[in-house]
Amino acid sequence: MHPAATTDADVRRAFARDASGLELLPDAVLRPRTVDEVAELLAEASATRTPVTPAGGQSSTTGASVTDRGWLLSLRALDRIGPVDADARAVRVGAGAIVADVRRAAEAHGLLFAPDPTSEEECTVGGAIACNASGARSLRHGATGRHVRALTVLLASGERVELRRPALEKNTVGYPVVHDPVEWFVGSEGTLGVVVEAELALVLLPAHLLGLAVPFAREADALAFVVAARRAAGVHPRCLEFFDAGAMAIARHAEGSGGWGAGAAAMVYVEETGGDDPDAELPLEAWLALAEAHGAVDGDIRVYDSPATLQEARRIRHAVPATMNERGAACRPRGGRKVSTDWAVPFPRLAEALAVARRFADEAGIDRGIAYGHAGNGHPHQNFIAHDADELRRIEQVVHATLREVIAMGGTVAAEHGIGKLKSRWLPLQASPLQQRVMRALKAELDPLGLLAPGNILG
Repeated sequence: MHPAATTDADVRRAFARDASGLELLPDAVLRPRTVDEVAELLAEASATRTPVTPAGGQSSTTGASVTDRGWLLSLRALDRIGPVDADARAVRVGAGAIVADVRRAAEAHGLLFAPDPTSEEECTVGGAIACNASGARSLRHGATGRHVRALTVLLASGERVELRRPALEKNTVGYPVVHDPVEWFVGSEGTLGVVVEAELALVLLPAHLLGLAVPFAREADALAFVVAARRAAGVHPRCLEFFDAGAMAIARHAEGSGGWGAGAAAMVYVEETGGDDPDAELPLEAWLALAEAHGAVDGDIRVYDSPATLQEARRIRHAVPATMNERGAACRPRGGRKVSTDWAVPFPRLAEALAVARRFADEAGIDRGIAYGHAGNGHPHQNFIAHDADELRRIEQVVHATLREVIAMGGTVAAEHGIGKLKSRWLPLQASPLQQRVMRALKAELDPLGLLAPGNILG
């Protein structure tokens, strides 16, 4: 076996879990340190017909980065961050580079790597590309794929392919699906090839930034405020994050002030950049007026207007998923876990979709869980805690029923976490048989032996 591979039981167990709660023990773990070693390992796997599942920081919530079928390929050592090209606003990085480290490298040059998944301190660039991760700033800047300029990909055979997005404004050569092969690999969850390097686009850091945490006495008012903020001409949100009462209770505890928003049923966190004019004043008064018009608890609105306070706001927001992860992990010995959705609907229909989801939970006799996240995109996270295997089964039935309604509203079953293994059963709710056949045809062309990331996406 290759020197970068090991069958040591302790090492295999160390790579057997990701953030999904699944535990799958690989036959071996591969820990290459160079791209050439990755190519050698893939060639060996192809020759021996051994399945290979690529993994980065293993922060996947869908089981995409664990396997019990063949080898687990850890790309963590490919963590080089190249020089930032401030003129081109770009940086070349290895797949194992941590997203937050890339952001910090860019910020040193007055630039920003815009995608900001909650797990940015743990997740890798390769993983972010694999599931097209986004985060709060995706309201303004879009998901990871928009910021990928070029990729180095190794196919299942070990063949190296260099891909770059076209700079054309027009192109009518062939089917549109082949115009930009970079798109084949963004969101492919390791099933079509192994991303080993990426050139990332950077944007200018905003000259000014303002954060507002706005509590509301009624959840309906909070969600109406989100819709109004999307449509208002005088404000420029780069994120609109929603917290229901349960999520706000966690945020309140993390903030350390037990009385903050005590009478509130929901909260919306906003970040304002002032639009494209770096000299423009931040429209604080416009935000306060909009909040007041929608019934905000104005005496409890918090303003974050410095790097330190904005970082504190981020910590408070991230306390919600971190707390739910801890609660879910405590249930694993009894066959339970956290169940996290990432469905999305057109943003004006979010209130309707949440009401439907909660009705299904009530009818099933399970806790509604908590809802929080990217309301500006019509994209909340519902976090349920299954205390045992039976409750897990009932929660998954509720999620299935919810997803049917989400699709009927023009939504998606997965907006940022991908499909992985846990959600492959729900792919047919959204992708037609024709779409699935086209996906399988692309898989057969790029991975003819079906060795890459078995179980991900297509099951």
